[in-house]
Amino acid sequence: EQVKLRNLTVQQNLQIMRSRIEELGITEALVQRQGEHRIRIELPGVQDPAAAKNVIGATASLAFFEVKETGSVNAMTLKDKAGNPVYVARTPVLGGDHIVDARASIGEMGMAEVNIHLDRIGGQKMSQFSRANIGKPMATSYSEYSLDEQGKAKQTQEIISVATIQSQLGDRFRITGAGTYQEAQQLALLLRAGSMTAPVTIVEERTIGPTLGAENIANGFAALGLGMGITLVFMALWYRRLGWVANVALIANMIILFGLLALIPGAVLTLPGIAGLVLTVGMAVDTNVLIFERIRDKLKEGRSFALAIDTGFDSAFSTIFDANFTTMITAVVLYSIGNGPIQGFALTLGLGLLTSMFTGIFASRALINLVYGRDNSRRVRV
Repeated sequence: EQVKLRNLTVQQNLQIMRSRIEELGITEALVQRQGEHRIRIELPGVQDPAAAKNVIGATASLAFFEVKETGSVNAMTLKDKAGNPVYVARTPVLGGDHIVDARASIGEMGMAEVNIHLDRIGGQKMSQFSRANIGKPMATSYSEYSLDEQGKAKQTQEIISVATIQSQLGDRFRITGAGTYQEAQQLALLLRAGSMTAPVTIVEERTIGPTLGAENIANGFAALGLGMGITLVFMALWYRRLGWVANVALIANMIILFGLLALIPGAVLTLPGIAGLVLTVGMAVDTNVLIFERIRDKLKEGRSFALAIDTGFDSAFSTIFDANFTTMITAVVLYSIGNGPIQGFALTLGLGLLTSMFTGIFASRALINLVYGRDNSRRVRV
């Protein structure tokens, strides 16, 4: 039973950490179990490790309590931020496990607030409690785990707000008292991602310097350059003048793809991402190969170059679309169920499919029309 409970706890914490990392906008983080009760996290491209640690390892949670009078039998004492005692019921109305969404905002009075969205069960509990306690106060508590001087985890809990229930509440309401807007944003992030099942402590921390990272990136780009160079030479020799059109389209494809990656927040080009770029080179050229082979067939049938171009592009489009669509399904599935480097590979693969379709079909045809379209009687060797 203890082993089963430990495995369940580690698995839940794994899922929560992945959710928090996604909320931070880190797209290629690696989160995996290591040993019986340890979790390994790799965060490529993170510039502020301290801020990331505060969010990933935090065990913050909210709970909502009925406020009791001083000296009540079933009451416990919690302190607010000023250190004043607040008497609340021992059992909360509901806990943070019923929160499905939380967003920070600025209220009418200029104070930071957190907009809470509860699940169906939580909404029913809050609705029943608030309906029966209109005009009475309700306290919101904030709890988290921290390490004491002996290195043991301890829980601290304080009241962040006491508000009078003015009307019946539903599954959506807002709370104040979370501090500044930045603190409210961090609290909302933690509430969206969920509360840790068990407290987390950082056992070891390492930072990989630029030397190793630069070497890996250099090797990856060397492979990309070698593959792209061989492809450019082959296309130029095999398809002659049309091959040069394909080469220009391929270079444009890489430029557009790098531009799209630069526009995506949190995207980091790691080795799996470079592998996706290398695969994109082959798939982009494959689009032109299908088109050019169709053009060759039409020219062998004795058709004019202009007619062969039109027929070749039109007849190859359905085949190219089907091939890229099925591969796009694979990329979407990988991005949906994968994490970390797998998502990085799927991202570059998916974007590469879109850019290769654009450059291989539309850009290539525009180049051919621009270069050869003025003289349809010219015979072009392909």
